Amino acid sequence: MPLPEIMIAVMWIGLTAYALFGGADFGGGIWDLLAGGAVSGQRQRALVEHSIGPVWEANHVWLIFVIVLMWTGIPSVFAAVASTLYIPLTLAALGIIGRGAAFAFRKVSTELWQRRLFGATFAFSSVATPFFLGTAAGAIASGRVPPGIARGDLVGSWLNPTSLVAGALAVGTAAYLASVYLARDAQRTGDAALTEAFRNRALGCGIVVGALSAAGLLVLRADAPALFTELTTGRAMPLLLLSVAAGLASLALLWNRSYLAVRLTAALAVTGLLWGWGVGQYPTLLPGVMLREAAATSTVLAATLGALAVGALLLLPSLWWLYATFQREHTAPPKS
Repeated sequence: MPLPEIMIAVMWIGLTAYALFGGADFGGGIWDLLAGGAVSGQRQRALVEHSIGPVWEANHVWLIFVIVLMWTGIPSVFAAVASTLYIPLTLAALGIIGRGAAFAFRKVSTELWQRRLFGATFAFSSVATPFFLGTAAGAIASGRVPPGIARGDLVGSWLNPTSLVAGALAVGTAAYLASVYLARDAQRTGDAALTEAFRNRALGCGIVVGALSAAGLLVLRADAPALFTELTTGRAMPLLLLSVAAGLASLALLWNRSYLAVRLTAALAVTGLLWGWGVGQYPTLLPGVMLREAAATSTVLAATLGALAVGALLLLPSLWWLYATFQREHTAPPKS
């Protein structure tokens, strides 16, 4: 496989990892927002903190990975995207920073008003960040980011039907993944009531995300017909069908309370949708810009991929050990 294709595939793997792990973290903040009052929602918020506390910083490694690889491997595309979409990307960055700071400060705050302030910041940022990232993705998917520095509409590029649907879908997907993961975490701690609460949230959210996905296809048909054709009749169609099948299987598994298996099918549903977009758009990155034209030289790509391979020998086992260690934990979060 040529180096540009290897590079874009590796980048898409990193993007998928960020959607599955970082997205679930954002979703935890969404459920934190919807948990209820300070007393009634305490157990749910405790479970969210207990579940994402050890890994939320590590999950942003994937976003940094994608940014660095895009900047190094397809610099002209990175420049066009960053300059045209600097408004939603800046808002997303502020959301990531504010969310992380608020999450850390809330854990050490002793006054109720402080916990409410930091909690509101954490929850709001958890909604805003995936939304703005989704609008940026929608701008690229609908061909509204032209090549060159800031040549696209600085507002209309990300405030349009495809971007708005993509932003809503990003928020819904994050909430869905989080509810699926949290249902299993609650089951592992032995809290039957909390397990059932997140199961019901996952079922409802899964239905909403499915409806949003269907609406998104209708929007693409009118707003980005080339991508719609690839998703529904072209080479990306099998991945779209895989996403639909995995989503339906997830709902069935949730109904049967198979909390471990549904983690895999839910992740597969999101992965199929994300890779369907990538395959449907390949090899066009931006309007009139093909992957091999935009890719860096073979020397740069080879050096970058070689460095990534060496780094992966350290990073991947470390992340695996981190996730596995806390998934084996059986201590329930505090109830009071």
